[in-house]
Amino acid sequence: MAWVLIVIAGLLEVGWSIGMKYTDGFTRLWPSLFTGAGIVASMMLLSYAARTLPIGTAYGVWVGIGAAGAAVVGMLLLGEPMTAARIFFICLLIVAIVGLKATSGH
Repeated sequence: MAWVLIVIAGLLEVGWSIGMKYTDGFTRLWPSLFTGAGIVASMMLLSYAARTLPIGTAYGVWVGIGAAGAAVVGMLLLGEPMTAARIFFICLLIVAIVGLKATSGH
């Protein structure tokens, strides 16, 4: 169950990190509220998962999902550059996430 929580928390991290782009420095009410709610929910799920998973693994997977997901969403939906190098390094992040899970012992 902890792994499911980490994946959901990571996906929420993608959402709130992209959401920050729309808050205009937290000056727009609704984007700011949704982003803040995403931050709180993501952190809560991370903390629940860290009860049973090693914190280094839980945090690493959470950050990795968030970073890779935000980069992919940025390229696909926000017009950020989609280069071979960026795709390669996103793939490295995914390999690291899988490696952390595979070696966690859980």
